[in-house]
Amino acid sequence: MPEFYRGSGEQGEAANLRIGGFEPISFCDWPGEIVATIFCQGCPWRCPYCHNPALIPSNVRGKHNWEEVVTFLENRRGLIDGVVFSGGEPTLQAGLATAIKCVRGMGFRIGLHTGGPYPKRFAKILPFLDWVGFDIKASQCDYEKITCAKGSGPKAFESLALLQDSGVDFELRTTVHQDLLTDSMLEKLERELHALGYSNLKLQKFRPDGVDQERLNKAINQTA
Repeated sequence: MPEFYRGSGEQGEAANLRIGGFEPISFCDWPGEIVATIFCQGCPWRCPYCHNPALIPSNVRGKHNWEEVVTFLENRRGLIDGVVFSGGEPTLQAGLATAIKCVRGMGFRIGLHTGGPYPKRFAKILPFLDWVGFDIKASQCDYEKITCAKGSGPKAFESLALLQDSGVDFELRTTVHQDLLTDSMLEKLERELHALGYSNLKLQKFRPDGVDQERLNKAINQTA
């Protein structure tokens, strides 16, 4: 275990990070980079098309402990380009900032997958990030139809503005399920983003792998 990780206090917060999954090597979680991916447990949103529904509950113990992950990364210095914190929603957890600083201190570049539900927390970790994969769900007025969470739209767009102002490299992407995000809703989102100065929106086709099909069918029926 590296010396800068040992001890209590702030570094102890990282040890409490709930890790629902860990991918030791990934070629798709950060375009152009070879990374390890940490899947953080818990998400405040309930998107029906989520392909990691097991990561949604926040009160579930992680499958991996932080010491295990750090020990693995210690042995991968120089072999991978960086580490991506994904989820779930990584910014839900209080120990994320400390975990990021720990991994960055090991010499790894840092990527983050987020939907931006916690703008204040996001602002605090932005200076320590090298790249962000930002999931924008819909136009602000349609946001709750996708996330099933009140007030999610303004928070997401506030986080997106913080990201744009930070100068951190990012990819803006939207998952498209035709029954949930209709053509008119997608056009509305694209107009809204264009008005805010965003032009490179990546559209991700919905994939059924891992999806809670019962919950997805219920959401589709409600919108029909």
